[in-house]
Amino acid sequence: MKTPFAAFALSVLTALPLQAGDSFETPVTGEILHGWVQADGTRVAALHLRLAPGWKTYWRAPGDAGIPPQFDWSGSDNLRGVGITWPTPEVFLTAGMRTIGYTGDLVLPLSFAPRSAGAPISINARLDMGVCSDICVPHSMTLKAVINDNNQTPTPAIAAALAERPYSAKEAGVTASKCTLRPTDEGLEIEAHLTLPSTGGTETVVIEPGQAGLWMSETKATRRGNSLVAVGEMITSDGQPLALDRSQITITVLGSKHAVNIQGCKPG
Repeated sequence: MKTPFAAFALSVLTALPLQAGDSFETPVTGEILHGWVQADGTRVAALHLRLAPGWKTYWRAPGDAGIPPQFDWSGSDNLRGVGITWPTPEVFLTAGMRTIGYTGDLVLPLSFAPRSAGAPISINARLDMGVCSDICVPHSMTLKAVINDNNQTPTPAIAAALAERPYSAKEAGVTASKCTLRPTDEGLEIEAHLTLPSTGGTETVVIEPGQAGLWMSETKATRRGNSLVAVGEMITSDGQPLALDRSQITITVLGSKHAVNIQGCKPG
């Protein structure tokens, strides 16, 4: 198992700085797509990323060797909150390491909640991300748009991306989600017991603690019939004792047919 420090060292060793005229300067471009307004006044939009051939970027939980995207919306006006709907990502194996992310064109649906209903929302945000080919490159971009759409008809590209999200637990037929926790020298071992039909092929199970200051290892998953068991370890960044709120845990199962997103687990 790689520690958080080993993963950080790997990202530093493989990342190259961008310089003017460098052929890797723009492996990805991005823009905000306008969408529609919902009945509650929330405005639906999307981030459209175009990745150069052979390049990929990462999901919110990118794996040990990945770089998670970071959004800073603080430069925006009339913005109370932002929701992100993540389409189902791909699982990559490179040099024996697993990462999770996207290639090609990525449409990432966003929901913008205004502070003042009915008024335009001015987006001025920063996105810090990692993009990788044979090397990994840290990349930043500024996103600007004025969202003032009164259209109530869903935009096809954004609607299609929303349809690519993982199934909910109910949609996927999950009948049980339990977690057993055991202390380790550095944190907690978590063993998730899920009861659900197969999602297809070799399944990858990603566990997100849902709490700041925690690092989660890759899991080892085994299936027998409708029972899927995944085991991993959570480690605190400061070495302090760990108190975990099971209701905040997110478990995502990625299979060849579909993916499932499960919120929370009961004591196992």
